[in-house]
Amino acid sequence: MGRFGKWIGGGLGWAIGGPIGGLLGFFVGSMVDNTTVRTSTYSLADDRTTPGAFGASLLVLIAAVMKADGKVVKSELDYVKQFFVRQFGSNSAAEATMMLKDILKQDIPVRDVCSQISRNMDYSSRLQLLQLLYNVSLADGNIQPSEVQLIDTIAGYLGISSSDLLSIKNMYIPETDSSYKILEIDRLASNDEVKKAYRRMAIKYHPDKVSHLGEEFKKAADEKFKKVNEAYEKIKKERNMV
Repeated sequence: MGRFGKWIGGGLGWAIGGPIGGLLGFFVGSMVDNTTVRTSTYSLADDRTTPGAFGASLLVLIAAVMKADGKVVKSELDYVKQFFVRQFGSNSAAEATMMLKDILKQDIPVRDVCSQISRNMDYSSRLQLLQLLYNVSLADGNIQPSEVQLIDTIAGYLGISSSDLLSIKNMYIPETDSSYKILEIDRLASNDEVKKAYRRMAIKYHPDKVSHLGEEFKKAADEKFKKVNEAYEKIKKERNMV
C-alpha cells in the first residue's frame, strides 16, 4: 500500500466525516478494509492538519477544478497523474489517481467541502492547498478561465485573504508587476518596505510552516518559497538594491 493508502488507513481525522468523508467512502470501503481507520493524530487545539486530512482535501478540490469546464479529458487526467508521480512517487500516484477517478464520478458540493476544510485546517495548510490547485491546473501548460474562476471561488470559501490569493496567483499566472504582488506590496513601495515585505513573506511561506504535512507536501512548499525569493531578487535587480 502506497503513501495515500497509509494516510487513509490512519490520520484522516476530521476529513473522515462530513462531505469529504462521503466522497471518499468508496475508496475507504474498497481499499483499506483490512486497516483500522483512526482519527486525527492532532487535536483541533493543536491547530495542525494531518497529512491524511490534507491529502483527502487536495484530491477532492483537484477533482472539482478538473470538472470546472464540464468535462474531464484523458490527457488532463494523465497530466495530473504525472504531477502525483513527481510529488509523491509512482506507487502513491497510482493510488491517488484511483481515488481521484472515483471522486470525479460524483457531484462535489464545493462550498460544503471548503466549509469543512476552513473549520478544521490551519491557515498555512490552506495556503498550501491553494498553491497546489494552481500547480495542478497548470500541469498541462494551460489553465482554463473556468478553472481560475473556480479556484478564486474556492479561495474565498477557504477564508484566504485577497492579498494572499493575489500573491499565490501571480506565482503561476503573472500579471503586471507580479513580483510586487507576490510580495504583497505596491510598485511605489520604498526599498525599506520591499525588504520588510520580503522578510514577512519569507516567514509566511517558509516550508517549516507546513512541515507537519510530511516531506511530500513540504516539497511543494519549497517551490512557493523559491518563487518569493525569485520575486525579491527581480525587484532588487530592477532597483539596483544591495
